Amino acid sequence: MTTLDQGHAIVTGGGTGIGLAVARALAAKGYAVTVMGRTRAPLEAAAATLPGGGFVVCDVTNDASVAAALAEAEAARGPTRVLVNNAGAVTTAPFEKIGLGAWSAALDINLLGAVRMIGAALPSLKAQPRGRVINIASTAGLKPYAYVSPYVASKHALVGLTRALALELAKTAVTVNAVCPGYTRTAIIETAIETIAARTGRDAEAAEAVFTGANPQGRLVEPEEVASAVCWLASAESGAVNGIALSISGGETG
Repeated sequence: MTTLDQGHAIVTGGGTGIGLAVARALAAKGYAVTVMGRTRAPLEAAAATLPGGGFVVCDVTNDASVAAALAEAEAARGPTRVLVNNAGAVTTAPFEKIGLGAWSAALDINLLGAVRMIGAALPSLKAQPRGRVINIASTAGLKPYAYVSPYVASKHALVGLTRALALELAKTAVTVNAVCPGYTRTAIIETAIETIAARTGRDAEAAEAVFTGANPQGRLVEPEEVASAVCWLASAESGAVNGIALSISGGETG
């Protein structure tokens, strides 16, 4: 068993983007980090950059996969002290063209994926001197956006879960909080910018403005900025912070 000074942190969707930035930041703070996700290759590459880190393939939409992944991770790095629920997905389409299958898929990964992970990890979290659940929601959990109604609904539900569970666990050493990034510089956004430029003939700067225009600072959020907020919520110093939905959006939402 390998543990670093701060204990064991699990990050779902940890192979790329915000999840990878969070995993690296937590590792730099002294956590033994396990990154989880559906695809082995990016997880393996991510874990190789983390001191004392490791990876476990996990499908958060599958009960058995979650249970097995958590057991494997804890056997290798000790009981879970910090759980970061970052796994998520988005589908873009008008409401009238979105079938119930897409609604079920969005809720299954964006909401119930966190529910499964929390349910599996909670005994370990409650046994720690401090336990932390940090749900990566979105500004879409705080305000509406058109053409992503399943994503908005599922992220609002994730924020609601965060607040309700924070109250239930308030007498324990576990806090439950959400981080709500605005448009963040990830591969998904970079690809979207390229697609807009290709379809509309706009230059890259004009295509990027589709996303930066939502941020009063006129820019994309950097993944490391989200990771910094996660590290603070994971720290001992944040013990009185419970049930918040922290917007990382340059002022787009309060």
